[in-house]
Amino acid sequence: MSGIVSVIDGEIDLFVPGRLCLFGEHSDWSGQMRKFNAEILPGQALVVCTAEGIHATVSASDKLIVKSFDNDGKKISTEYSMELNGLQKAAAEGGFFSYVAGVAAYMFNYHLIGGIKIDCTKVTLPQKKGLSSSAAICTLTARAFNQIYGLNLTTRGEMEAAYGGEQLTPSRCGRLDQAVAYGRGIVNMRFDGDKLDVSTVKIGAPLHFVFADLNVSKDTIVILRDLNSAYPYPQSDAHKDLHKLLGEMNQKSVRDVISAMSTGDAERIGSLMIEAQENFDKYAAPLSPEALESPVLHKVLDDINIQKWTYGGKGVGSQGDGTVQFIAKSIEDADALIAYLRNELALESYSVTVPKTSAVRKAVIPLAGYGTRVFPATKVTKKEFLTIVDSDKLVKPMLLILLESLVKDGVEEICLIIRPGEEQLYDTLFEALSDEQKSKLPEYLQRYNDSIVEIKNRISYVYQREALGFGHAVLQSNSFANDEPVLLLLGDHLFTSKTDKSCVSQLIDAYENAGLLTIGLFEVPIADVNSYGIVKIEDSDFKLASIIEKPSQDFARSELIYDSKYYGVFIYVLTPQVFSSLAQSFTEFMDNDSELQLTPALDAVAKKYGAIGVAIDGIRYDIGMPEQYRRTVMEYGKGK
Repeated sequence: MSGIVSVIDGEIDLFVPGRLCLFGEHSDWSGQMRKFNAEILPGQALVVCTAEGIHATVSASDKLIVKSFDNDGKKISTEYSMELNGLQKAAAEGGFFSYVAGVAAYMFNYHLIGGIKIDCTKVTLPQKKGLSSSAAICTLTARAFNQIYGLNLTTRGEMEAAYGGEQLTPSRCGRLDQAVAYGRGIVNMRFDGDKLDVSTVKIGAPLHFVFADLNVSKDTIVILRDLNSAYPYPQSDAHKDLHKLLGEMNQKSVRDVISAMSTGDAERIGSLMIEAQENFDKYAAPLSPEALESPVLHKVLDDINIQKWTYGGKGVGSQGDGTVQFIAKSIEDADALIAYLRNELALESYSVTVPKTSAVRKAVIPLAGYGTRVFPATKVTKKEFLTIVDSDKLVKPMLLILLESLVKDGVEEICLIIRPGEEQLYDTLFEALSDEQKSKLPEYLQRYNDSIVEIKNRISYVYQREALGFGHAVLQSNSFANDEPVLLLLGDHLFTSKTDKSCVSQLIDAYENAGLLTIGLFEVPIADVNSYGIVKIEDSDFKLASIIEKPSQDFARSELIYDSKYYGVFIYVLTPQVFSSLAQSFTEFMDNDSELQLTPALDAVAKKYGAIGVAIDGIRYDIGMPEQYRRTVMEYGKGK
């Protein structure tokens, strides 16, 4: 590893799941064919990640060293020199290790890296069953390089590396397999030539899926070869039927499923599964009759005993006699179905329960400030790293408490807005322990650090390169928001709820009911109104008439008092209109040699589109001012 410095010297524990293609199999590669034939419609697929997957310990090395298990549970291993031609040759040979070699070749070609050691400690994902064990090991390899060498790739970046590596192997599967990088929820993937769009699907009620290994073989390479013969230009009516199946019929099916998922209509999803299987058998199977005859799949789907527990079922992935999936009527029915599949049909079975999801899955935390109000402490540390005793009696950096609370609230992606060059400060928080550090900690703290390391998978960074105001900082996360509603939390505030529902959950619930810019409010003493943004409340539903930044006490007394109280803004659900307002204002503010603040954008959106406030039933703690920090240290974590 000459000339290369490994960011992580110790070991990192990683887990990457398999994936279950619920709808839209084969539309990933068919959609990519649009770059050759514009008449082909974009592909679209819904993918859910499984609890089964690959667990591994990874570390830096001079070589590429891989240890894993074969299907019989026997330990296997290999190693390669970190040399591009050799890695590409190993990838082309096929087999499990070829995927690791392919990703290593891709990473070596595009990044200054050394080798890694991957020790697969537990593999619960069967191979060649439509659950994408190949994508799991590809993504795990990409993530290992990313974290060991501090490449700062996003989840999408890891997906691209995993896909690029897999394309160097004989399988050359489509892009939907790399959904395993997301690791949770149901992902909606859209394939248009080389363009890939990914979003999560809202789930209105828990959905209970069951899938089973059919214990027979399928030949994915033959299936892909036969179906690919219809592309990019159809040469027969059968080819045209496949284009229709993977194009307009698939798009309608996915739209209908997303609609059903948004309301939690499992029965409707089941009927759409049955319909999708019938269409696949009619329009796709004739092109690969031997590989897609699927007698075992259809025998299980037609089993009358199974139907009492399910709303419907279909094949998985490339189809064939690999894996079958069902949607169960309830969690109890899922358990009964698994018992039947295992005990009566001798089929190893698994369940995936997809919980109800929030309408807000992203959060933004601005951290690029200098912390001048808590100087000189900020000469040696960022203020968000100031320590507090949490409710679990552990001494933690304030930022870690905030991040853990977001994870508990189901937030999937968290964007930290920082200054350029500060990544290592934050990455240190998520690093695995060295062997020496581990030896000095009790086991429960070693396990706790593993949970901290896992948070890193949710984190991405954007940069505020100039100190041009709070609104300017928020604007830097526009691409991260990607036209979705996002939580905005201040980097120097913590909150504890007085109810069983967290402060963030109270805010999200209010947003889901209103669908408007939603602002979490806390009562502010009249003496402090000139330090915060204060709202003018229009009616008892807490519709906001305006938002005033740091008003005078006299103005607040005459214009902003509501029910004898003054309410300040501290947590937010920002809508896309807020980012549009910030972007439109940016040039005007810069021309005036001023700072771009957030409050005017919030006020403009409130007046044009409407906004609501929600009085949070909780306590606000501030570490950004000395006396407030003293209070936080003394009171935080002691309970309600």
